[in-house]
Amino acid sequence: MTRPIILGIVGDSAAGKTTLTKGIAQVLGPENVTVICTDDYHRYDRKQRAEIGITALDPDCNYLDIMQQHMKQLRNGLPILKPIYNHTTGNLDAPEYIKPNKFVIVEGLLGYSTRKARECYDVKVYLAPPESLRAGWKIKRDTQKRGYSEEQVLKALKQREPDSEKFIRPQRQWSDIVVSFYPPKDASEKNNGHLNVRLVLRPTIPHPDFTQIVNLGNGNSTSAIRLDLDRDMSKPVDVLEVDGHATLDQVNRLEQIICSDMPNLKNVCDRESNPELGKVAGTTGESIQSYPLALTQLLITYHVLKATQISQEGLSAKL
Repeated sequence: MTRPIILGIVGDSAAGKTTLTKGIAQVLGPENVTVICTDDYHRYDRKQRAEIGITALDPDCNYLDIMQQHMKQLRNGLPILKPIYNHTTGNLDAPEYIKPNKFVIVEGLLGYSTRKARECYDVKVYLAPPESLRAGWKIKRDTQKRGYSEEQVLKALKQREPDSEKFIRPQRQWSDIVVSFYPPKDASEKNNGHLNVRLVLRPTIPHPDFTQIVNLGNGNSTSAIRLDLDRDMSKPVDVLEVDGHATLDQVNRLEQIICSDMPNLKNVCDRESNPELGKVAGTTGESIQSYPLALTQLLITYHVLKATQISQEGLSAKL
């Protein structure tokens, strides 16, 4: 029996982790996916954190030892009794019994904060939107879904900034892919439907052969889809950028590059079979199609399925 494949999605509060996770889970099939949130491992509830003067971003505010122990159990295909942090009430609720499915997606604030936890992942993604954009997302989410006022959210952002800098952003170095959605220069940052994406691709996992992308724009740096070499945290990386105004034809050609390398991705690349791919709520609440988001979800799904293939080949070799 093959073990579960574990995907990590780490980023600061309201960086887009849940949106990305939901889309990938839908593509892989909800019945095949177990989603774990590392925020559930908070040591203190909201009232206790305020009394102590500690933020949820501080490792000392979380049971990271239990988190990494549970991740190891999940990787071995074993069930866990997972704690629950209620984001609505701020309380610690009763734990729940969780059995791993074929795929496990672990998302949250501190998923890469310990070496033993990092060793459990097959694919590690880090979300790094511009801080001004993330702040807007957090204000919208926390006021509409968590009962905060805008003033409370702005105060929390200011209080948490030192811990974001110290504990959250350094985890970027451990990721295989860094995802940064950002607004075009000539558009409002609130216009989510037209966000571009910048994907930093580290050589820690085998990516599709994106050299063909150069031909999509005929070497034009203003093309809606671009591939370049760069350095991230002093290390060489490939950078794939997709603009929100990319045409359907350009997107389809990039999808073909990804899907041609993995036969079991054909169903994923069929838009009729996956109508939710790239769907995001617009500024007025309507559902809109984001090609950069769809391609990001597709690429991450590619890596999850690639990890499955590699795991199965390794098991076959042992047998």
